[in-house]
Amino acid sequence: MSSPDLLPLGEIEFRYARCRRLLRTLVPDAGGMLVTSRLGIYYLTGTLGWGLVWLPVEGEPVLLLRKGVERAQLESPLRHILPFKSYKEITSLCAGCGSPLSSAIAVDKNGFNWSMAEMLQSRMEGVRFTSCDAVLAQARAVKSEWELEKLRRCGALHAKVLDEMLPERIHPGMSEFDVARTYVEAVFACGGSGMLRMNAPGEENFFGYASADTSGIYPTYYNGPLGCKGMCPAIPFMGNAERLWQKRALLSIDMGFNVEGYNTDRTQVYWSGAADTIPGPIRRAHAVCVEIFEQTAAALKPGAVPAEIWAEACAVAEREGQMDGFMGLGRDKVPFLGHGIGLTVDETPVFAKGFTAPLEQGMVVAIEPKIGIPGSGMVGLEHTLEITASGARPLTGTSKQIILIG
Repeated sequence: MSSPDLLPLGEIEFRYARCRRLLRTLVPDAGGMLVTSRLGIYYLTGTLGWGLVWLPVEGEPVLLLRKGVERAQLESPLRHILPFKSYKEITSLCAGCGSPLSSAIAVDKNGFNWSMAEMLQSRMEGVRFTSCDAVLAQARAVKSEWELEKLRRCGALHAKVLDEMLPERIHPGMSEFDVARTYVEAVFACGGSGMLRMNAPGEENFFGYASADTSGIYPTYYNGPLGCKGMCPAIPFMGNAERLWQKRALLSIDMGFNVEGYNTDRTQVYWSGAADTIPGPIRRAHAVCVEIFEQTAAALKPGAVPAEIWAEACAVAEREGQMDGFMGLGRDKVPFLGHGIGLTVDETPVFAKGFTAPLEQGMVVAIEPKIGIPGSGMVGLEHTLEITASGARPLTGTSKQIILIG
């Protein structure tokens, strides 16, 4: 395995320092955190292990695995990597490594199902469990330079696919599924990893959506504004093989890109025809989305408050008479403007009411103002941006307009 694939020691020390600082602030009575989610284990160890990792507030971390110890030893810089079979062994194994468990432990509750949690409690009597989900979310929200380098590469390739490659390969008459498949082929041709992960428990995604005309306002379970019928009820992603993109119609593509585990998100709208064939309502709605995006991008600086940015976006939509369709129609409307992104598509911060923690340098966010138009579909845009000391840095290109095809 080449060294760029491995988590550097300095990177893991950066993550531990941040997690411990947040533990002391958010869960001061916990002596450490016990993490079982696969992605949480990867973040803390550099290997996508099956088991759990104990990170004490003081002392060395311990990685306990049900399978794959040899692989973890190749991938992770941790010194203590051991096999285990039962939760009964956790206490003695950690103590044997010089990192005993504490009487109060923070666990990633979103990573445990009910039966696992009950089993853990029954095997570790006398231990009081609390949550470290906020610790992990806030730790992952601020990216290191090592992570930012991956996200910058990811965003540049994402832009290449949507701005350069796809316009040469799609045309009216293609089905949504064929458009989505063409996108996926371009992603792999560019070296994309093809794996998009979600943070919310039970949420799934497979690349995203390609939605032709009114498919963009099709009812959806997914926590986002753009609709899509998808391949079938069991796989409501990608696009429908029977739904064709017609001439003089919208095509909205909201699909992600992944490089070495890190994601960027972007939405690009295409129109099959000349600019003068785009109906007025579509042009006006898209212009409002561009205005909201530019206003938001200018506000993305350390110290800015996501809830205030959301309120300002709503004010523009209201002023321009677009609030009914802003961020979806009817019961499919979502109450947010954007979200953090990194190892998963849906991370902290969230640009919505109630999210008052200020933005920090090193956060990476996806801003996605969209407007649903009855009878036409959905317009808007989405870009992933890095928050720097001086403001927002676009990662997925700078295109904001509808791209004309054919």
